[in-house]
Amino acid sequence: MATHLDALVVGAGFGGIYQLKKLRDQGLSVKALDIAGDVGGTWYWNRYPGAMSDTESFLYRYSWDPEDLRSYPWPRHYVKGPEVLAYLQHVVKKYNLRKDINLNTALVSASWDDSQRVWVVETSTNETIHARYLISALGLLSKQNFPKYKNLEKFQGELYHTGAWPEGVTLQGKRVGVIGNGSTGIQVITSAAKVAKKLLCFQRSPQYSVPSGDMDTTQAYRDDINTRYDDIWKQAKNSAFAFGFEESTIPTMSVSSEERHRIFEEAWQKGNGFRFMFGTFCDISYNEEANEEAARFIREKIRNTVRDPEKARKLTPTDFYARRPLCDTGYYQQFNREHVDIVDLKANPIREFTAEGIKTADGTVHELDVVICATGFDAVDGNYTRVVIKGREGRTLKEHWSDGPTSYLGVAVPYFPNLFTILGPNGPFTNIPPTIETQVEFISDMIEDAERRDRARAHVNGLPDGNGLQNGTGNEKVNGHTGSNGSIPYKSGIGSIIEASADAERQWTEVCDDLSRESLFRKTDSWIFGANIPGKKNTTMFYFGGLGNYRKELHSLVRDGYRGFRIE
Repeated sequence: MATHLDALVVGAGFGGIYQLKKLRDQGLSVKALDIAGDVGGTWYWNRYPGAMSDTESFLYRYSWDPEDLRSYPWPRHYVKGPEVLAYLQHVVKKYNLRKDINLNTALVSASWDDSQRVWVVETSTNETIHARYLISALGLLSKQNFPKYKNLEKFQGELYHTGAWPEGVTLQGKRVGVIGNGSTGIQVITSAAKVAKKLLCFQRSPQYSVPSGDMDTTQAYRDDINTRYDDIWKQAKNSAFAFGFEESTIPTMSVSSEERHRIFEEAWQKGNGFRFMFGTFCDISYNEEANEEAARFIREKIRNTVRDPEKARKLTPTDFYARRPLCDTGYYQQFNREHVDIVDLKANPIREFTAEGIKTADGTVHELDVVICATGFDAVDGNYTRVVIKGREGRTLKEHWSDGPTSYLGVAVPYFPNLFTILGPNGPFTNIPPTIETQVEFISDMIEDAERRDRARAHVNGLPDGNGLQNGTGNEKVNGHTGSNGSIPYKSGIGSIIEASADAERQWTEVCDDLSRESLFRKTDSWIFGANIPGKKNTTMFYFGGLGNYRKELHSLVRDGYRGFRIE
């Protein structure tokens, strides 16, 4: 017999945890499921050495529990992977959410039943769930991009992807190869260099990275943050990137070269990649001359840090400074160690794997005990298209996204009623937790508004309460189905439908495309536009207007009666 719910949340990371709590607090019967063995989402899987958020600790958390903000410990300016996981586990425990989360359970398929107005979900545990609302919190970066090198299976050493890091792995005293040097690769390399016998970095594109500025927190620093938390969150949510600093409004070339150098140096010393790119000057991401000024500064820092001229040459980028801004805790310094070296994959690509290691085009076999694939993810839509999600008339999400992933506001897709996506395509390019909060609250408010309308309609027509409650114990049966969590599902055929219009999706896609058109990010191969996946169409997948403007757009459309949505 099927389980009947008001809402099903898929994913138990930052987004899924908050969405579960919000809908439960609104009185809906709701469950969450996750393929992992525990909560945490990205931070459950990404347990590789050196894992760290590039958002400062005081903002990499939820804003809606003031007491927890001020009392929960964070010992350093940047929170490490295990600490993020422990924090999310703490939130789940504090709010007694675990009883409503089904772990080790994957969504296999979901199909919209128009006659019953429910999503019919099949899971890996052979459970069928009927849910009026389906909310996906699968995350931006969760489907691993595993490289397809020749004879990969022949390698007799240890082979790992950073996005599925097993417990108990040690790199101590081993010959380690790391493929990839994006944000994750930089963190792994910085950590592994200190313990490996040999570390070989297989690099496709050198990166621009700045120091993170990580350090121990003092009590005075923590007291200051605690007294300013209301203002901190207000500023973050109304800024462009929500990283806790004021974005610059000064054009790069409007000041002297000496002043530019002073501003860059001050940002370098303070730390954080987003601060360096967007807190120094306002035009680095779209003005080529301005971009070159910032790039030249970082290149000089690399050459002054790495003592070996050949290593420095390989590590120095020559393209635009226009990928996701990176920061590190001593990345370039690791290449001053004799046992750490680089293979330039553009000049000397990987030909194949062998039993002993990796063979490059020049015929060299690099003997390795461990190969770590820091090769990233099929970002944004990868986790959606790997499962079968069918909307109206059997249309699949994969078919709808055949020309690239699109949505309205990053949260809804036409022809897929009552399906919502947290961090879906064309959501804001910004700090993740504040964006998640914004979208979860918008989705929850829209559902609550629809439920309120439905209750009013039910009252007028003499039907039971639109939330399914019938002044009983919460375990009565409606059409033979028992509810859970103290509520009962609607009768068949009764319930709200919320659906984005095709015009709204098209117009929002055009807005996102227009905003990214002049960006240098668009002129640089990056996962942000899907360029890291062979065969994937290079397309706009983010809203580059900033979180503050995105929130204004949400407030505006709510005032207009949820413009762009049909609420039935």
